[in-house]
Amino acid sequence: MTQESSLLRLQEVDLQLIRLRSTLAAMPQQKKLRAIALAKKKLATQIKQIVGQRKDVEMELEDNEGEHERLLAATQRVHEEVNERVQGYRRIQDLEAQLTSLAKRQEKLEFNHIDIAERLERAQKAEKNARELGAKLLAEEKAQQESYESESAELQAQVNGLLTERASLVADISEEVMSRYDVAVKRFGGLAVESLSSNVPSTCRVKLQPAIFQKLVRGPRITECPYCHRILVVRDIGTEDIYE
Repeated sequence: MTQESSLLRLQEVDLQLIRLRSTLAAMPQQKKLRAIALAKKKLATQIKQIVGQRKDVEMELEDNEGEHERLLAATQRVHEEVNERVQGYRRIQDLEAQLTSLAKRQEKLEFNHIDIAERLERAQKAEKNARELGAKLLAEEKAQQESYESESAELQAQVNGLLTERASLVADISEEVMSRYDVAVKRFGGLAVESLSSNVPSTCRVKLQPAIFQKLVRGPRITECPYCHRILVVRDIGTEDIYE
């Protein structure tokens, strides 16, 4: 196969790949998979926030319980000193005041402990629900992926066959021409190559002036369309066809 033929066939293969990939992307499973991916990303952010909140509440609860233990120890020491009964009247009054203060602080801690414990329970429940939702999303993602692979097997086999053929075609085309082709593909949305077998290019369909037509026929087989600037492959044109 000549380089010109390989280039024209490459154009056909790439257009077929575009159509097949578009069909694959439009399958309902793909739409669902994209939605699941977005949901997983959003859920991951939510779980990170929930876990952070849960850890903060756990630390707050730990601090509360630690302070409660310290207050109990302080209260015990004061009681022991009161029981010794060797202090004077003023000292006894001071100890009783300390006990009253410690009791109030302990009561406040116990009240806060209930609130903190409730907040921790809510955070733990929210984390549990979020992780269960994550597990459901993973299961649904697996089911949709399996369904997609099953229903798209024939189309994917066509894609793989075309990719194999494409690699073979590219090997027959020079780096310079492939570079031009890649640029043209991006510029023209895939339709990068046209052919000339008469005085009208196959894609832009602009009739060539006689002088331009004759120049193209006598020039290189792979050139550029003077009108649309796509890559132009000049086919074998007989003398009688130089201008119709």
